[in-house]
Amino acid sequence: MAKSLSILYVTSEVFPFAKVGGLADASHAFTLAVRDFGHDIRVMLPKYGNVSERKNKIHEINRLKDIPIPVGKESDLATVKSSSMASPRTKVQAYITTNQKYFDLKKTFYTDVKTGLDLPDNDERFIFFQRSVVETCMLLGWVPDIIHCNDWYSALIPAYVKMMYPSKFKKTKVIFSIHNFARQGVFPASTFEKTGFGKELKKSFIHKNSFNFMKAGLMFADYITTNSPTYAEEMLKDADYSDGLNKVLAEKSDKFSGILLGLDGYHFNPKHDPEIAKKLTDDTLQFKNENKKQLCKDIGMPFQLNVPLVGMVSRINDQKGIPLLIESVDKLMKENVNVVVLGQGNSELKAKLKKIATKYPQRFIYIDEYNEKLAHQIYAGSDLFLSPGSYAPSGLSAMFALNMATLPVVVATGAHQDFIINFNAKTKKGNGFVLTESTSNDFLKQMKSALVLFNDREIWNTLMENALSTDLTWTKSVRKYDEIYKNVFKES
Repeated sequence: MAKSLSILYVTSEVFPFAKVGGLADASHAFTLAVRDFGHDIRVMLPKYGNVSERKNKIHEINRLKDIPIPVGKESDLATVKSSSMASPRTKVQAYITTNQKYFDLKKTFYTDVKTGLDLPDNDERFIFFQRSVVETCMLLGWVPDIIHCNDWYSALIPAYVKMMYPSKFKKTKVIFSIHNFARQGVFPASTFEKTGFGKELKKSFIHKNSFNFMKAGLMFADYITTNSPTYAEEMLKDADYSDGLNKVLAEKSDKFSGILLGLDGYHFNPKHDPEIAKKLTDDTLQFKNENKKQLCKDIGMPFQLNVPLVGMVSRINDQKGIPLLIESVDKLMKENVNVVVLGQGNSELKAKLKKIATKYPQRFIYIDEYNEKLAHQIYAGSDLFLSPGSYAPSGLSAMFALNMATLPVVVATGAHQDFIINFNAKTKKGNGFVLTESTSNDFLKQMKSALVLFNDREIWNTLMENALSTDLTWTKSVRKYDEIYKNVFKES
């Protein structure tokens, strides 16, 4: 590798410090992979009130205490602390913004624990965080070659470094990665007054008469990426979930790429994943059976070796295919099958899942919590994994499942089309079950096909081996990002 670059990777969540969904896993795996590739990459995120400083070994930095951060006409103090995350081969430093008002006093990430609704001051919280990122660089005297921002939570940073501090960051280039184009950070137009930008820039932040964080990222970033080639194509074409922001993205299509994510080579590796009961050896069947037995014990479900167990780890919302499961469940449960669902989210959908669990005791289990260890056990102990969302920006859940020899059931959309092939019993090719349409009929058809194949041990063994042989490493993707980083930086 040629010249090493300094990179600050800014994200609202990263495992193990803070995790709500796939962004945390992607941030963790990506930064370790880039560091392993030879770049000086560091990560920065907020410390939410439900994150333990002691458990995560977060400590103070003398130079970064009590930093005044303006939000509108007011200001509050940020103290930026430090920690690190590591794999057996490498280590990444983490900078962590702490603040009483915006983070410590709220024992949650983005939403109200009771209602499930977004916190009303999320705009101020993430303006505060993003300005703390810029201030941290200046106070450390560390001006990165690349600042890599992720989703709307850090989408103002390109504008801050270019428009407020152009001399300080004159050589810095900013990459903006979109993990979910539908979540754009939309707030009342008055949010603009809280950013500190001059009125002449306002039109770059307003979309359909609302303040739009993601639009700012698109407007001011030097390069834009997303999590898969197919999802990138959908983003440019589909105005439905983008609310018309695809037109803004299209104007920078020559500076836009879709690059498939990969998996952390250690944390989700079945050969030494610390969260699962049985590690993978040459005996895949034993690996699956032992993990299935442990999973059933942990969730209070009778262990039935010859009854397929269907797992789902997901946010509980419309986009993740939960309504499709609810609509289909009575017909599905007529089959010889058991189901476990883990996740938090929409109160109405959670109530429906709990009702289903009451109707089918010990056969349908819903666990309303975030539990990292149990998530790993579901990936490893299930026979089939449900990820039938209406769109799939990254497909990480299906990747986790494949990596544990668990066969995913997905909709032909987004990233799923880039690495999942519908199984063909004649050719024995394929590593999952793909719905052509997001309908109950198609879902039940694919599920019934999968359940039939499960009873043919020879074919099912082939399916598991196909899953395990799917290339889900970061190797190709990191090389593509390395190329983007270097090409963009050459333009300095």
